[in-house]
Order: sequence, then structure tokens, then C-alpha cells
Amino acid sequence: MSLVFLGVCSHGPGITARSERADPEQYGRVMEAYSRMREALYAARPDALVVIAAEHFANFFMNNMPSFAIGMADHYEGPIEDSEWLRIPHRRVPGSVEISRKLIDGVMQKSDIAYCEEWKFDHGIMVPLHHLTPENDLPIVPVNINCQCPPMTPLHRAYAFGNAMREAIDRMPERIAVVGTGGISHWPCTPDSGTINVEWDREFLGRWCENDSRALLDYTDEQTYLDGGQGGYEIRTFIAAAGVGNGARGEVWCYEPIPAFACGTTIGVMDIQ
Repeated sequence: MSLVFLGVCSHGPGITARSERADPEQYGRVMEAYSRMREALYAARPDALVVIAAEHFANFFMNNMPSFAIGMADHYEGPIEDSEWLRIPHRRVPGSVEISRKLIDGVMQKSDIAYCEEWKFDHGIMVPLHHLTPENDLPIVPVNINCQCPPMTPLHRAYAFGNAMREAIDRMPERIAVVGTGGISHWPCTPDSGTINVEWDREFLGRWCENDSRALLDYTDEQTYLDGGQGGYEIRTFIAAAGVGNGARGEVWCYEPIPAFACGTTIGVMDIQ
């Protein structure tokens, strides 16, 4: 069939681990937006959900750090973090070797990637799945972009990777949903944790909604580090999702800067009709 749903969302571990520390009204709006996204996702009747995420040294480290990786397994395990801390029960997440292989073969026509037959999901994937697939009933295809340590792939390559995914999906018979997940400005595991650059976030989200590749790619890692922290490198996941959109426009359903979550919690979708 092709692409049937495309969106982005935040994956900060505080969303589940520290929910009671958020302003109740803000938290309520976040949960309402996640619920709205979940309903829209299932209304699209996808055969699989592709999650473009930024992994946090759970599976990849400096001794083996691919720029792009796609999972190819019948199931995955997660969360790798302590379940009591993250407040997400450990579970076996369904996958699909067949669907993953089709996506990998298609993407390889335009983009060099690694593939993984084993993958332990951290909060970067498990927080979105906790809210979007609570029944654990949808096959997941995990995708990782190195947003952790240099050398990181240039932004234009992340966008091109998204374009390659779209071409591959459009040639597949299955109905495919895609969600990109990351932070925008955040400074995890530093004395500045909890800082949120709201102005920078809103500017980036505006560019994402317009899906003007020239504006989206007009960031340097050096300036991103200053304005958005080391967590800001995760804009690559949103940019790849915009590449999947291939010119489609987006809409932000929720943006709530919540210091207890250490990020501006975001839910957005793209109109792919």
C-alpha cells in the first residue's frame, strides 16, 4: 500500500518516570495529545509501525556506532532500563522479519545502513510505545540514527535517509506507519538538565511543519549544541521523519516545556494525503 501515517513525538524518560512532578494541566495536555495520536495511528490501520529513534548507548557504543541501523527481528525486548524506575513493564515487543527485510532492501538502494537481528529497546522507543501501542499488538520496525557521539551523520543525510525510507515504503504492499521520536532542546545528564530553550524549539518545530528542507537543514552541530544542548542532536530523527514526508506539511498537536521531563514534550503529525 504505502505510507498511511507519519508523526513525531518526544521520548524523555521523565514522561513516565516522573509524571507526578509535572504541572497537572500541562501533563493532561500531553496525555491528551498522545491519546489523539494513538487513535489516529490505529485509524490508519497500519500493518507495522516504523519508529525512528535515537538510542542511548543501550546497544551501540563507540566500538560499533552505525550512522543508521534498522532492526530485523521477529521480536525485541524492552525497556533495558529498570522497569520500576521507568514505570514501563518489561515486555517482548513484536517485530516482523519479513516487513523489516523489505524496508531494508528498499532503503539500501539509496542509503547505506546497518541491520540488527537483536535489539534491546531503551526509553527512546519504549516511552512512545507505552503511549501509542499499549496493547503491544502492532509489529515494530526500529530505526536508529546516531545522535550520541561524533562523527554524526550530516543533517542532509538524515533527510535523504527519510526520502529513501519513503521510496522503499511506497514500493511495499503493506500499510506502514512511521513515527520519529527524540528531544528537541535538552541537556540530559548534565547540571543543566531541565533547561529548555523554548524559542529554539518553537523555531525548529515551525520549520518542521513547513518541511522546507533548506530551512530544516540550516543548522550546525556546533550551534545546536549551544542552543539546544547535546540532546538537540536528536533533531535528526525529526528531520528524517520530514524526509519521509517528502514535502508534506506538519501540524504540532502539543508542545509543553516541562522541566521535570527535561524537554519540551512534543506531539506532531504530517498530512500525507
